[in-house]
Amino acid sequence: RPHVRGSGAKQRAGRTSPPPERPPLNFVEELPLEMSVRIFSQLDADSLCRASQTCRLWHAVIQQSEQLWRGQGLLVRAVCQREVDRDRSHGHSWKVTVVRNYARSRLKADWLTGRYSHVRSVAELRGRRMTPLDAETWGEILQAELDR
Repeated sequence: RPHVRGSGAKQRAGRTSPPPERPPLNFVEELPLEMSVRIFSQLDADSLCRASQTCRLWHAVIQQSEQLWRGQGLLVRAVCQREVDRDRSHGHSWKVTVVRNYARSRLKADWLTGRYSHVRSVAELRGRRMTPLDAETWGEILQAELDR
């Protein structure tokens, strides 16, 4: 067997191999629960739902934190007060209330801010997420359009 320069016990004894790579730390495992919830509270509802699909631990923390969902619910309530108050009065959790009303709140906010004011045909709305709105909401949207 030919001798290859740099091989053998002499080189192995003089050098140490690099330590095995450690997997990245999961902050939820490393931090107190309150800190993890605080970090998750910086996410919007869509991102929070995506984060809950990352791993079982994240899912459990997000799923069980009424504090996280309450914060999201109050943001949704700023746009859809009637709907959120109705759901809460019927005993729905903050999470259920957010899930039921988030898409509606985004759509209503877009209408109220004039995002759809200059739409000329349904073709311009392709790919947009639409959801049913009640008569009172359409009244608010119509009034906002008239005020513009």
